[in-house]
Order: sequence, then C-alpha cells, then structure tokens
Amino acid sequence: MKRAVKRLPFELPPTAMERIVALALEEDLGSGDLTTEACIDGDARAVAHAVARGPIVACGGPVFGHVFARVDASLAVEAHALEGERVGRGARLWTVRGRARSILMGERVALNFVQRMCGVATQTRAYVDALPSGSGTRITDTRKTTPGLRALERYAVRVGGGRNHRDDLGAAVLIKDNHIAACGGVRQAIERARARAPHTAKVECEVDSLEQLEEALATGCDIVLLDNMPTALVAQATARARGKALVEASGGVTLERIAELARAGVDAISVGALTHAVPAADVGLDFEP
Repeated sequence: MKRAVKRLPFELPPTAMERIVALALEEDLGSGDLTTEACIDGDARAVAHAVARGPIVACGGPVFGHVFARVDASLAVEAHALEGERVGRGARLWTVRGRARSILMGERVALNFVQRMCGVATQTRAYVDALPSGSGTRITDTRKTTPGLRALERYAVRVGGGRNHRDDLGAAVLIKDNHIAACGGVRQAIERARARAPHTAKVECEVDSLEQLEEALATGCDIVLLDNMPTALVAQATARARGKALVEASGGVTLERIAELARAGVDAISVGALTHAVPAADVGLDFEP
C-alpha cells in the first residue's frame, strides 16, 4: 500500500488474513478466468477505483491490497481512505493499477471481503454512536460470525469502534444456559469452572432471573451476562451486582435499546447483529476508460 493507514489498537492478524485470502482465491480462480483470458490482452494495463456507493465506514484496506498482491505482485494499490474513516457516496476508497487481467481476476474476491468488512464496521459504528455521551459502556461482538471469516469480521468490529468478546471457546469461561442445565444449576457450574479452569481465567455466567443472579454473585462469579432481560430488570440486576461483578447485557439487543441499556449501568452490551445480521456495504470497482 502506498499510503499508510491509521494504526489501530488491534491489527488484523496477518497469518489469518493470508489463509482466508488464499482460500477465497483458490475458490474463485482454481480453474483460471476463462472470460478475462479470452477477452483481455496479456499486456493490457488498467487503473480501477474502489468506490463507495453510499455513506459507509471504510474498512478492509489491508485485505483489498493483499488480494491483488497474491494475484499479481506487480499490481500497485493506493489507499485514499483511512481504516475507520466515514466516507460519503462516491468516495474513492482504494485504487489498483497494473495488468488489466490481474485486476479483473482479483476484483470479485477483493470486493466480497471489503463489502462485508465495511458493512460490519458501519453497523458497529451505528451502535457505538447510539451510546449516551460520556458513557463507559462497551459495545462488543459475539461468536455469531461467518464461518471462516471471524478474524476479518472481528477486525471490522474494532475498526467500527466496538470491542471483541472471546475469540473462541478456549479463550474464556462463559457458562451458558445449557451448561447450567447440564451441571444441575448455577452454583454447581460456577464451582466446577473455578475448580477446573486455569487460575488466570475469569468466570462469566449467563443468568435470566434475579434469583440466578444472586446465586452467581454468591458463588463468586467475575462477570454476569444478563440474558434477554427487559431494561427495568437489567437496572435492578446491575444495582445488585455493582461492586461484586462486571455486568454484560445480551439477547434481544436492538439499536433502539442501546441508550437505555447503557443508562441502566451495564459495563458491556454484546450484539450478535454486528456480524450475523449485517448487510454488505455497496462498494464497486470502477475501471477508468
């Protein structure tokens, strides 16, 4: 990339990006590109611009560049928008120059990635912007990600101003309703987790009632996840947990509820819709005549 992008607190893991891009290119170019090879001369040159078709948060520049670098290392990619920058309709995000065949071969894969990533970043920014001014509540994602694309989608959440929850099942202890059912109760599940998990791991437990909350707090839970609670109940639970455990609200969270949940005092709001229900951003690749 000719223009350095803004450094973020969390960067895109390069090995994950390389693996995902390689798989996508193999899927699309495994048997070549019959149309491009038939229509375009091998020495033809081109310049193409990735353009936003509507207002979005720019995201995915490193992936865009890596796609074209893997197709043809001689291609040059220039960034016009910083990662996390709001851009309007018609804004140029990135430009790629070089062999026309190579650009056409990488076009669809590059756009698939950045449309998805810009969509996630734009959706996340909307949820973050819905927090009341001065709020310390965090907007976080969940594990409801597209299989194989978690690293890219979680990066996009960070670019949009959100935070990441646990990366995978081995990253943290999170006792859910089915764990509780299988163990025979909240206390039993937390006690078993305390006894068997590494001493460095915090224990989070999902609760759906004030009774379960009190049991979790009494057993020494570090974090409580308030599952699908109405806002009035969230406020009661948060007051009871204050000073004893961190509080996360989850389940049934919509953009319209963000401000009221934050005012209820929760430390974090986890939103599956940041990744599993987000529309792709409309980004096109326009060739210069």
